[in-house]
Amino acid sequence: MPNLISNYLGIHAQAMPLREQRMKLIAGNLANADTPGYKARDLDFDAALRSASGADGNGLLTTTAEQHYRIGGDGLNPFQVLRPGVQPSLDGNTVDPDAERAAYGRAALEYRASLSFVESKVRTLTTAITGQ
Repeated sequence: MPNLISNYLGIHAQAMPLREQRMKLIAGNLANADTPGYKARDLDFDAALRSASGADGNGLLTTTAEQHYRIGGDGLNPFQVLRPGVQPSLDGNTVDPDAERAAYGRAALEYRASLSFVESKVRTLTTAITGQ
């Protein structure tokens, strides 16, 4: 039965928890904006979603150039990446508060869009069940 529901909800059923996790990482970046040596983190959303939907083998990125994101080394999430700073501070912190606030706003908008889609599908299903 859970498989039928997730099939009905589509990709948004897998995307919502990933979007929430990304928002937590960005909020953590903002909270550590003044922490010396802190490296900004993000979620490789595309690879994580491919992995969650079963479309990709392991979902990990192959870094072939210096500009590519590096895979996070904490072992908790293989899709967590360290975001290189545009202009790191002298203490080694790579968090840009303005960029983080913009990223958080976009992530919140994407989360709300997925939530609206799921709400619409549930409302349609409820209407079909009750006949009203």
